[in-house]
Amino acid sequence: MRLLLARRVLCGVVLAFGVVACAPVVPAQHNGQHDGEQTDQGVGHAGSLPHLRAEVIRVLPHDRSSFTQGLEIAGGTLYEGTGMKGESLLRATDLATGELRREVELPDDLFGEGITVTGDRIWQLTWQEGVALERDRESLAELRRVEYPGEGWGLCSDGARLVMSDGSDRLTFRDPVTFEPTGSVDVRAAGAPVEELNELECVGGQVWANIWGSEEIVRIDPATGQVTAVVDASGLLSPEQRPGTDVLNGIAAVPGTDEFLLTGKYWPALFRVRFVPA
Repeated sequence: MRLLLARRVLCGVVLAFGVVACAPVVPAQHNGQHDGEQTDQGVGHAGSLPHLRAEVIRVLPHDRSSFTQGLEIAGGTLYEGTGMKGESLLRATDLATGELRREVELPDDLFGEGITVTGDRIWQLTWQEGVALERDRESLAELRRVEYPGEGWGLCSDGARLVMSDGSDRLTFRDPVTFEPTGSVDVRAAGAPVEELNELECVGGQVWANIWGSEEIVRIDPATGQVTAVVDASGLLSPEQRPGTDVLNGIAAVPGTDEFLLTGKYWPALFRVRFVPA
């Protein structure tokens, strides 16, 4: 069974430029992968899990034409992978200045998904095409393609292995060189499956995962698959920013800090946040 999200709105989130009032979700409508509709999927108030909220530290601009699928920071560069056939790309941006360093488009028949940096390489998933693209980190050029079964959603690296989601309640571990599977773990909260695991971020021995269709992010112990905390990331967008946007998706740890960058599909802003007790 799926866990149901009791939709909550976090009022009075303090941004760098003021206070954002509560607003209902107004999802955009698109024809594509897990897009367009805000659902009731999520963890909500499962058991006695620690509940956190996203405290906004700074608001940064974001290309609102980006259907964000993967977000990661490495070496002072913000890497972003986007989706939709005919629109998917991978870009590298200077984290400090926002200057675009490099950008490459995917072939029109590929729907881009999660990304991760590992050494001098970048892996980029595709949704239903069953291939992962290995890229040169500096040039972003495609080096090879590796096939995998099922769908590709989120991807991150813990330094020793890759962690991949496919929209189910399972995380699959993969070799960072061969992309071959090396194991898996089922994700549970209060004994129930947590499905729709989407964009991933590996940091501090934990895996953070966006729950597609919700405004929640969960922290997962990859050794056991147990959810160890739930983040309420609702209320980030103002009512003026909401029209034309899609779901929350995109989480990148800021190296050397306890902060993260959050964004969503077609969002006009990146939010630099810290997760604090709710």
